[in-house]
Amino acid sequence: MKFSDILGNEQAVHRVRQLIDNDRLPHALLLHGDAGTPKLALARAMAQYLHCTNRTGGEPCGTCPSCRQHQSHNHTDTFFSFPYLKKDESSVCDDFMPEWKEFLDTNPLVEDYHNWLSLLKNENSQPAIMVKESDSIMRKMSMSAFTSRYKVLIMWLPEKMREDCANKLLKLIEEPFDDCKFILVSDNMKAILPTILSRTQRIELLRVPMTAIAAHLTATYGIDQQQAMAIAASADGDVAQAVRMLHTDNETREFHERFMELMRLAYMRDLVKLKAWSEAITDMKREKSRRFLAYASRQVRENFVYNLRTPGLNYMTREEEQFSTRFSPYINEYNVERLFAEFNRAEAEIMGNGNARIILFDLAVRTTILIKR
Repeated sequence: MKFSDILGNEQAVHRVRQLIDNDRLPHALLLHGDAGTPKLALARAMAQYLHCTNRTGGEPCGTCPSCRQHQSHNHTDTFFSFPYLKKDESSVCDDFMPEWKEFLDTNPLVEDYHNWLSLLKNENSQPAIMVKESDSIMRKMSMSAFTSRYKVLIMWLPEKMREDCANKLLKLIEEPFDDCKFILVSDNMKAILPTILSRTQRIELLRVPMTAIAAHLTATYGIDQQQAMAIAASADGDVAQAVRMLHTDNETREFHERFMELMRLAYMRDLVKLKAWSEAITDMKREKSRRFLAYASRQVRENFVYNLRTPGLNYMTREEEQFSTRFSPYINEYNVERLFAEFNRAEAEIMGNGNARIILFDLAVRTTILIKR
C-alpha cells in the first residue's frame, strides 16, 4: 500500500509522512473519521513506509523485502487486531487471519465493515476485541523487533474493544517499549473508552470527494463516467457505500421503478394503487425501505436541479435522466422543500420503529397533494 493509493485526504497523508520522515511518529496514533473513509488503507501505507528500506519520493519502494512482506500481509513486525467472534475461551485475532487477509485483498483501498461481517459468516453477529486478545498483543509487542526498527500494531475499530481488554492494554499503550508503535483506526472516536482515547494523538480523515470516488469506480470497475458520478453523488463521501451500490445495481433499478411508480400514481391521484404501492415498499423490510426513501429524496433533488439545464450539476444514470426529461418540471420551487421534508420524515419514523404501512401510505397521500403544486 502506497500513500498515492489513498483516496482524498491529502493533508492527512502529508502529515503522517512528515511524522515518519522526521522520526516523530507518536507511540499511539488514532486515525479516525466516518465509515467509508480510507483510514485502514492509510494505516497500512504508514506501516509499509515505516518499514521500507528504500523509500523513494515520499513513498515506500514496493520492491524491498519489507515492502513485499507488507503486500502479502506477512511482515514479521506488523500485527493486526480487529473485532472477531469467539470460537472458544482462547479465541484471538490470529484464529481469523485467513478471513482477515481476504478482507484486506477484497477492496484494499477502503475497509467495509459489512464485508467483514459476511466473511465471518454471521452478519447478525456483534464482533468484539476480547480480553484474550490483550494477552496476545502484549506477548507480541514485548518481543524485540525482528527485521525492523519498530514493531507496529494496527488495531481496526478500537471502539469495539471490551473494557476488560482495554484495561489490560492501558499501561502498554501509555508506556510502550521503545520499538512499539500503535496505530488505531476508528469509525466512531466517541465510542472509544476514554482511558484509551486519552493516550493517543489523533488525525481525522474526511469524507472522500465525489470526483475521487467516481475516478476510483471508473478505474477499478470500468464503468462509464456518468454512472460513476451518479453512484458517487449518492454515496456522500463513503467509498465503501459506493462500491456496495455498484455491486447492487439491481436494487438501484428497483428503486428507480418504485420512484417512477409513486410519482405517476400521485399525479393520477390513484389512492387504491398508492395503497398497494405503500404495502409493496413495506414488504421490503425496514432497512431496505429506508434505503429506498434516501434514494427517493436524492431523486427529488436531482429533478429539481435538472430544471436548471446545467448538466454539470446533475448526477443521474442514463435511465434516471430519461425519466427526468419529462418529470422534472413537476419538481419546482413550490414543492421541492416539502417533498424533501416528507421523505426525510418518513425515513426517520421508519427507523424509529413506526408502523411502516401507515407511514408510507401517508407519504404517498401527501405526495399527491404536493406533486401538482
